[in-house]
Amino acid sequence: MWTLHPKYLDALGLVALWREGLLAQAVLRGLTVGYTNHPQLTRFKESRAPLASIRSYLAAVHDEAAGRGYRFDRRKVAGRTDSDQLIATTGQVAYEWRHLKAKLAVRDRARLASLRGIGQPDPHPLFRIVPGPVERWEAVRGRRRTMTLTKLSQLIPAVRRTADRGKHG
Repeated sequence: MWTLHPKYLDALGLVALWREGLLAQAVLRGLTVGYTNHPQLTRFKESRAPLASIRSYLAAVHDEAAGRGYRFDRRKVAGRTDSDQLIATTGQVAYEWRHLKAKLAVRDRARLASLRGIGQPDPHPLFRIVPGPVERWEAVRGRRRTMTLTKLSQLIPAVRRTADRGKHG
């Protein structure tokens, strides 16, 4: 569920976003048992009106798809779509921008080339961007690795003490 405007996505990404968004809507409506704890649902769940937020999100995805000539079924976004903007951070947008460009480098180089002149990408219309780091719910690879290395560095002295006791005992 991108914080970036859907206009930057390639065809595969836009279709995947539509499907993910519909699944998120089903979760928020209580119609599925899977995906309920997906980290990216956090921002919708924490909003004042979770269903209106996801519907607003989907409405913008639908508008982008329609503008490209795709036939996404607007009737699947049932109910009101007026929602307050949700807050997202500059760090999140920057992280997603790098992530999207890496994906496009593999699957749609022409799309990637069309994005080259863009310095600061637009957010999805649902989001208002404020200064800040990558969102806490985002699964950033380096973040986990750092935590693991930190834990390891804390364990090394204890392992050494245990090994030393074995040598002397």
